[in-house]
Amino acid sequence: MSWIQVSDYTATGWALETDISSRARYYCGQLERGKILSFRKPPFTLTEEERAFLVSSRPGDSRLHKNVSYRPVPDVLRGFSDGQENARSMHRLLRDYSRRAREFVSRFLAPYAGHLRLDYASFRPLEEAGRDLPLHKKNDLLHVDAFPSRPTRGGRILRVFTNVNPTRNREWFVSDPFPLLAERYAVQAGIQGVAATRVGGQLKRLMRRLGLPVTDRSPYDRFMLRFHDFLKENAVYQESCKKVRLEFPPLTTWLVFTDGVAHAVLSGQYAIEQTFVVPVESLVSPEHAPIRVLESTWGQTLS
Repeated sequence: MSWIQVSDYTATGWALETDISSRARYYCGQLERGKILSFRKPPFTLTEEERAFLVSSRPGDSRLHKNVSYRPVPDVLRGFSDGQENARSMHRLLRDYSRRAREFVSRFLAPYAGHLRLDYASFRPLEEAGRDLPLHKKNDLLHVDAFPSRPTRGGRILRVFTNVNPTRNREWFVSDPFPLLAERYAVQAGIQGVAATRVGGQLKRLMRRLGLPVTDRSPYDRFMLRFHDFLKENAVYQESCKKVRLEFPPLTTWLVFTDGVAHAVLSGQYAIEQTFVVPVESLVSPEHAPIRVLESTWGQTLS
């Protein structure tokens, strides 16, 4: 089974105040091994008024871009323009969702508390089915996540999703776990050459002096970006791999390490999410992290 339905934690916290530490470690371990944790209702506050505001944001409106994004650290909203009042409401809503999601993850996945790197939050208002996008941006092709502009250097990408659509499911495919993907495809995707492409320190300093953007990607980051594209480009993999269809009903919240679970979004409209990066040293079972899988299999340090 690809997912676990969580029943002992709700918006009010743990159902029982006993053995919390071991249960938190258990759920961390299941996530790290590639399971999806699902909650039938949000395990934090998300009011009816907030959901109604999100659903009122129609994708045909000029105020909306592909996604509405919120960057918590600078407290900046991007991709929404429909007058100051609505923009302030969206900004406040995503800020609150980001805070609540962070508080929830810190309590529910206690081993990660104090170590989470808060990344972006986003609202996804568009219908996923039938979107006309460039191949590498298509969400309906199986892939593992990697960030071009925000290297993780081996840290794991943990995402919290909530389906805020009042009537329709959000549908995913998930496929093979990362160790199996790496065993089958990492050589084809270029794992053996990534360490040789490190940008030198002198070149980086020169680029900075010239005012050129420098993204400090580790060999791991470069490979994962390549692997993301490789999987989407590989028609044989997309057509022949084992697939499990998952349906997330309205109000469902789910957590997944999207760097370690091949996933695709088939359909659905109106979802909200918060992304975290969990350092490898904070994991319960770091040997399951993609960077450790790659390093142990090919004998290269990739951080």
